[in-house]
Amino acid sequence: MPNKEPPATASAAAPDAVSPTRRLRGGPKGLRITDVAAQAGVAPITVSRVFNSPETVAPETLERVRQVVQKLGYVPNRLAGGLSSSRSRLIAAIVPTIAHSLFSETIQVFSETMSRAGYQVLLALSGYDDSSEETLLDAVLSRRPEGVLLTGVAHTDSLRERLANVGIPIVETWDMTNQPIDMLVGFSHYQIGFAVAGHFLQRNVRKPGLVSANDQRALARRRGFRERLAQSGINEIPEVLVAPPSSVALGKSALPRLLDEAADLDALFCGSDLLAIGALSAARQLRLSVPSQLAICGFGDLEFSTETTPQLTSVHVDGTRIGLAAARCLLDRLAGSAQNKVTDVGFEIVQRGTT
Repeated sequence: MPNKEPPATASAAAPDAVSPTRRLRGGPKGLRITDVAAQAGVAPITVSRVFNSPETVAPETLERVRQVVQKLGYVPNRLAGGLSSSRSRLIAAIVPTIAHSLFSETIQVFSETMSRAGYQVLLALSGYDDSSEETLLDAVLSRRPEGVLLTGVAHTDSLRERLANVGIPIVETWDMTNQPIDMLVGFSHYQIGFAVAGHFLQRNVRKPGLVSANDQRALARRRGFRERLAQSGINEIPEVLVAPPSSVALGKSALPRLLDEAADLDALFCGSDLLAIGALSAARQLRLSVPSQLAICGFGDLEFSTETTPQLTSVHVDGTRIGLAAARCLLDRLAGSAQNKVTDVGFEIVQRGTT
């Protein structure tokens, strides 16, 4: 049950009254939490709860206070509150890129879930370089976040040690390891590559190729792909590795290079749907029939995967589930749970027209 708000102070003004004197002296910058409380007809502590723990405030009171905040243009002093309570109500979320929508579902539901619990999410972009991630985390940690969401598990040894000792909850996502820093919500990229190779083998593919980014997670998929094919005696696998982030243009230019090396190429595993779309476009220009002459599988199952002709086979990962589970891990820890938790969300090969 939401906490019952304390009674309003005796000096509370009528809800629609706005103090012209205070507005003239400094506008919104001169407003205090007591002014918001007076306008809303609640106690100042209730206004504080609206910002810091909205789940404890009755819905009708929450809405009334938020309307007054918007009307007056009040901005809480988060720094002062953080200094006095040692709580920033800030969660840092670090992802490699927003150049495509691969991580957007995760960040969207993660941010929404943390916001409902009274936390604000600071989004930071690390790129695909370990040293960049370490520099970025220095800046992020200086803001004193109460928790951190990371993408992947490939961090420098020095960074892992710092994060393990920093004293705040850490949740790694979009990857899998037996030794997480703290908590982990993800899946095995190695197993994805292994499964895609098996998918091709079931379709009697004998000359598969690969086009992939060269970041750690993409390389794990590459390793699984190659090792499964080696188990079936296929060891010569033509490939093109590109620097992330992936793009349609990179996939389009990769296919002719692979065909120069292996004219009998009959399948292609692409490390992202963007690369796969590019390869599919190149196949059309080269008059290669897909999938009868060349099967293509992507990764990510992005929204446009069903808009290609033929529709793109891809590996689906539930980004929404990752974001929700990551938020719950952090909220449980912030509420006092001491349990380290590893959640494997798995994946699914969604077969469509290109295979």
